Amino acid sequence: METPSTSTSGTEPKTPASKLLSSSYRRPSSSRTIYSDRFIPSRSSSNFALFNLPNSSANSSSDDSHSAYTNLLKSALFGPDCVGGVNGFQPLTPEKSVSGGRFGSRNSDGNVLQISPPNCNIFKYKTETRKSLHSLSPFGFDDQLPGVSHSPVKAPRKVPRSPYKVLDAPALQDDFYLNLVDWSSHNVLAVGLGNCVYLWHASSSKVVKLCDLGIDDSVCSVGWAHRGTHLAVGTSNGKLQLWDASRCKRIRTMEGHRLRVGALAWSSSVLSSGSRDKSILQRDIRAQEDYVSKLSGHKSEVCGLKWSYDNRELASGGNDNRLFVWNQHSTQPVLKYCEHTAAVKAIAWSPHLHGLLASGGGTADRCIRFWNTTTNSHLSCMDTGSQVCNLVWSKNVNELVSTHGYSQNQIIVWRYPTMSKLATLTGHTYRVLYLAISPDGQTIVTGAGDETLRFWNVFPSPKSQNTESEIGASSLGRTQIR
Repeated sequence: METPSTSTSGTEPKTPASKLLSSSYRRPSSSRTIYSDRFIPSRSSSNFALFNLPNSSANSSSDDSHSAYTNLLKSALFGPDCVGGVNGFQPLTPEKSVSGGRFGSRNSDGNVLQISPPNCNIFKYKTETRKSLHSLSPFGFDDQLPGVSHSPVKAPRKVPRSPYKVLDAPALQDDFYLNLVDWSSHNVLAVGLGNCVYLWHASSSKVVKLCDLGIDDSVCSVGWAHRGTHLAVGTSNGKLQLWDASRCKRIRTMEGHRLRVGALAWSSSVLSSGSRDKSILQRDIRAQEDYVSKLSGHKSEVCGLKWSYDNRELASGGNDNRLFVWNQHSTQPVLKYCEHTAAVKAIAWSPHLHGLLASGGGTADRCIRFWNTTTNSHLSCMDTGSQVCNLVWSKNVNELVSTHGYSQNQIIVWRYPTMSKLATLTGHTYRVLYLAISPDGQTIVTGAGDETLRFWNVFPSPKSQNTESEIGASSLGRTQIR
């Protein structure tokens, strides 16, 4: 390799490498100019063929597809400013700099004026700083190349840390085993407060009192049918009432339980109810009988019930620390999971993957566990550090929300399957015992023993839909639900 070195006083003789290593070699006098051994690459000897890049003398009659590819590759290696003209820009070489080539000219005194070229060197000794996110991609330049579409790097989604609406909910019970909040497909929120059920219409913020059970009874659970306006209400005396919310009229009352009904789950026309009497009753609201079958297996109060999205499997959780899975026709559990060490109230089926079930344990457990009911396998476990009260999956993205009690009373948005935290939301001063999700899948409402309902925008809108939720920020403020 040639390394030309020119002195101001003349040409220095070359020194063999053997003399440089010899102890008899004398150091140069201080009057001599000392040259650095830094390697400065010569572009004239660069092998552009190695990158399949033509130089400035390349044939300009190449086909369009090869030319587009070449320009794109040049832009990735040298920068977007290096792609210009027919043949593109060739990186500056030392020879061209001295001769006043493409980026040099001489003034009237004969000195070379250097015009700074774009930073298009293949080899760089100085590390660039303040790189944008787009610079992480070899093709992520701000200046678009003709015929090339760039996909910008998505910034992490920001979840608002404060609720956009707060409702006062007097007499909302601080009881872990109850389920007193549910959101209908018609955008109506049902809340059990003491011995009454109230309906909050999200589109208008109108509040309607649906029923009053009297001083000898109280509301223990509410559950909307997936379609229509039917609302089931479980009571403390073991009865189940069915209401038509559009007419504020009770349709029927069904019995069968000896103790309070704290959990409800719909599957088309079948309504499942779980009770403190340890049983689960399957009710067909089209039949005259109060229930068509009785499921036995739990050794303590049933506090969690959820049907899968295909209506083939029913998951139940109890105060016996057990999670059971039942099919449509079984009276005994087909799957039994005993890994939790506290009551299992939080249950949620994934809408994205068939057979994926999430469950959460109480104060002594604090874990969210994931199960594959198709293969009957335990997938993973996440210790949250707090009592897990509720779980719900996003309908739009592969994420889920958990609400917690002792000791942090927080709400956490998780990304699945990595279980990385997207946001931790705080505001409730008591255990966040109640959770429901809006029909558009963007908003959740949480309830706690602090007698408030808080509305949070936590999930993105469905694909191809960027409109604001019908219950959006226009509802800001704090009001009372009754």
